[in-house]
Amino acid sequence: MQSNAGGNCISRKMVLYDPVRCYQHDLKSQAGQPIYMAVKGVVFDVTSGKEFYGKDAPYNALTGKDSTRGVAKMSLDPADLTQDTTGLTQDELKSLDDIFNNVYKAKYPIVGYTSWRILNEDGSPNKNFRPEDQPHFSIKEEF
Repeated sequence: MQSNAGGNCISRKMVLYDPVRCYQHDLKSQAGQPIYMAVKGVVFDVTSGKEFYGKDAPYNALTGKDSTRGVAKMSLDPADLTQDTTGLTQDELKSLDDIFNNVYKAKYPIVGYTSWRILNEDGSPNKNFRPEDQPHFSIKEEF
């Protein structure tokens, strides 16, 4: 990860995004900056869909954060714009998987992962994270 003169984080390789410091604040639809959003802890560059995700676009609320729940529920309610999938119905979980695979993974480049996907809140490794199961993720190439 590199910083420009303004201290903003700019991704050039697959990176791990800290939701407070860089991901949430610095990569949300700023002029000339890429537009990033995350689904299921995978950060996508959705800049090519700026008519959907750019400033004042219909799905701009999904950007700059992990919006997994909102994608699953097809909701733009701020309360749903979170990674939390607790209480989602089977239909919502199926919808989430379909959209994740057939829209985001199919159309947009993966630029990194959110820290919660790889690390627990205390900073310890997430034992459920398996690099071999991650799309476009290679420890040898990326770290």
